[in-house]
Amino acid sequence: MCGITGFWTTKAGSDLAETAREMAWAIRNRGPDDCGEWTDTAAGIALAHRRLSILDLSPHGHQPMLSPSGRYVMVFNGEVYNYEELRKDLPRQAWKGHSDTEVMLAAFEQWGIEGSLRRFIGMFAFALWDREERNLCLVRDRLGIKPLYYGWLNGAFFFGSELKALRAHPRFEPKIDRGALALLMRHNYIPHPYSIYEGVKKLPPGTLLKVDSPKQESQPAAFWSAREIAEQGSRNPVALDPQAATDQLEELLRDAVRLRMLADVPLGAFLSGGIDSSTVVALMQSMSARPIRTFSIGFEESGYNEAPYAAAVARHLGTDHTELYPSPADAQAVIPQLPYFYDEPFSDSSQVPTYLVSRLARQSVTVALSGDGGDELFAGYPRYALAAKTASSLKLIPRFARNGARRALRFFSAETWNQLFQRMAPIIPKKLLARRPGEQMDRLASLLEADSDQIYLSILSHWDPPSELVLGAVEHPTALTDPHRQASLRDPISRMMYLDLVSYLPDDILTKVDRASMAVSLEARVPILDHRIVEFAWKLPMSLRVRNGQEKWLLRQVLYKFVPPPLIERPKMGFGIPIGVWLRDSLRSWAEELLDPIRLSQEGFFDPVLVRRAWNEHVSGARNWQYHLWDVLMFQAWFTQSHSRDGIRSYAASQ
Repeated sequence: MCGITGFWTTKAGSDLAETAREMAWAIRNRGPDDCGEWTDTAAGIALAHRRLSILDLSPHGHQPMLSPSGRYVMVFNGEVYNYEELRKDLPRQAWKGHSDTEVMLAAFEQWGIEGSLRRFIGMFAFALWDREERNLCLVRDRLGIKPLYYGWLNGAFFFGSELKALRAHPRFEPKIDRGALALLMRHNYIPHPYSIYEGVKKLPPGTLLKVDSPKQESQPAAFWSAREIAEQGSRNPVALDPQAATDQLEELLRDAVRLRMLADVPLGAFLSGGIDSSTVVALMQSMSARPIRTFSIGFEESGYNEAPYAAAVARHLGTDHTELYPSPADAQAVIPQLPYFYDEPFSDSSQVPTYLVSRLARQSVTVALSGDGGDELFAGYPRYALAAKTASSLKLIPRFARNGARRALRFFSAETWNQLFQRMAPIIPKKLLARRPGEQMDRLASLLEADSDQIYLSILSHWDPPSELVLGAVEHPTALTDPHRQASLRDPISRMMYLDLVSYLPDDILTKVDRASMAVSLEARVPILDHRIVEFAWKLPMSLRVRNGQEKWLLRQVLYKFVPPPLIERPKMGFGIPIGVWLRDSLRSWAEELLDPIRLSQEGFFDPVLVRRAWNEHVSGARNWQYHLWDVLMFQAWFTQSHSRDGIRSYAASQ
């Protein structure tokens, strides 16, 4: 696990190496063990690397690394887990070390780039300079586990694992993309290919970008398509009985876990006590002669505490378990650091406990396995059934009745409805009044004309529509709104799972884990997202994923071989923190400063009236706006930290 960065410019100078070194220094938390640069002044290319040593701790693992013939130069972030098997298939040669990087470079010379990518099992983001063809290739793994940003700005091409590496280049002049900011307000993350900056993109998962010139833009090409996998799997499901399917899934999971347990440094796992992490830990322990190190975080608030469940699973499996109960003050002390850790504005509030458990694990291990991916592959989110059931129920209502109800609901404005309900306060439950029923009426009217896809987007949305909040914003199309990016899947739950697989998973879940773990120089590995498991899961009929209303049915059958059902059967809790309570109490002054109406007006990003109304209603307890406000607060905190006060004023003045 490492950090990579670099640039290509036609205005090369003698400071290529120094500039590359400064860019790499900006992401030093991703690789504290070693650093390196490689430059070609004549070509104007510079590559830089920060290393977190996991495999081959010797100097032979140093990067940038050249291929055996010297044709290719690479900087690489991630792991190719099957590199030992690949080495056996390559021509015999004098290997300098035993790193996966060296094997990858030899593979490129033997099989070509795309031929090699098809053989790789792992997570990776890398830049490969071809000294013969004089072009640069950027590649990101199939599921988007590792990040990679890139862009053409001011006659130069930049790339990096994080945006702060790009900001370290003296010619990088960032400008906020308001369309991307609107997406952040809707989703609490910015979906690829967009970034918070105009002209800078995230490389989509499973793609290769070939750059022939620092001045000429090009488009990524897919070497693996989640859309094709989903469509082909759904059209041709496997004909397996439940026992055979369980056995095959266990075999795939076991091999995926085995490969991810290869490391030359201490290794452990995150354990929440849920289905996914418990399955990973159970398989790890079954293949280990010693107790596996496991880690969990707990909170005193019962609605946010999974630690007792994790401890029960750990006792049953016999792991060496460590848990931490941070105080609210300890957890809140992390919040000012989040803009630096996450680098791009990101507002999934579970970022706080994810960082805390990563920091806890790093005290004992350098690699931690995580259970991410099970919900998206095995239909684990309750919202799937909610959206599908809502859509089915609406279809039972005749269209003329739905149209009439929609017109009636919108006869009055939302504010007028609120006033009407307030007049009926003596006979209306206080809980209903606290939810601003006028807005609920408008949302219900929208649902009456929506299909399952639109209902799902509504369920996923925070600010809706965000263009009313973000001044001057035109919301960019995404996998959830662009028909050309959606898969041809008849089953509504399959469509929702696909949308999460290509958007929510890489841009929220995996981003959260990557930044939190890399903030403390911890490598997080996700065995359930081995692409072989993804491909198998999409061949399963829905009856093996959801059975008798139980989500993740097949994955549970694997887990039941190791853990009795009573230890893990409980409603899905999530990995959250009591943000709403904190904003009314200990975080109130911090939030007040960031949401000051004068400040909001000067900066010019948000409608101060909408923000302040939500804030006042939240603080008074009239309505819970915790997630909406957290979206705004995380952008405000990031913008303040990433741009000086003078920069804020000059930016606002230029709009």
